[in-house]
Amino acid sequence: MAHRIISQVVFTGARVFGRAFAEAYKQASASQKFAAANSSNPTAANTHSSAGLTLDEACRILNVSPPKGGQGNLDLVHERFKRLFDLNDPKKGGSFYLQSKVLRARERIEMEVRKAAQAAEEEEELRGGWRPRAQRLRHQQSRPQQPTEPQPQEQQQQPPPS
Repeated sequence: MAHRIISQVVFTGARVFGRAFAEAYKQASASQKFAAANSSNPTAANTHSSAGLTLDEACRILNVSPPKGGQGNLDLVHERFKRLFDLNDPKKGGSFYLQSKVLRARERIEMEVRKAAQAAEEEEELRGGWRPRAQRLRHQQSRPQQPTEPQPQEQQQQPPPS
């Protein structure tokens, strides 16, 4: 009778631990898939130092208009950044949190302008197309001319004297 009770306790415990292990494995697998999907997403908020800050929020923090077509007034952005960054200096009674937000806002706007400029550059490169002859000519002009051996000229046949 004792062996029956012991075996029931062992089997019940094994079943409970088995179910708990299976559930934990499912959760870990789902978490891993979610993390992999987010890390491969280039627009994920946590992939850059300006984590969690949208372009609209960044523009509102610095009180500038969003860059249109990749053309942003970076001088105005830097001017507003410098002013707000200095105003929120913790040594002058400001807030480190606000200072950090101002910094992240500037980084976010700069990143957006940089991405747009890079996309425009790639588009221009694609629009220009690949010009193999022009590149070949440039390559030939850039390397020094090496002396070549004179080619033997074919002897011309002269008509026999008559």
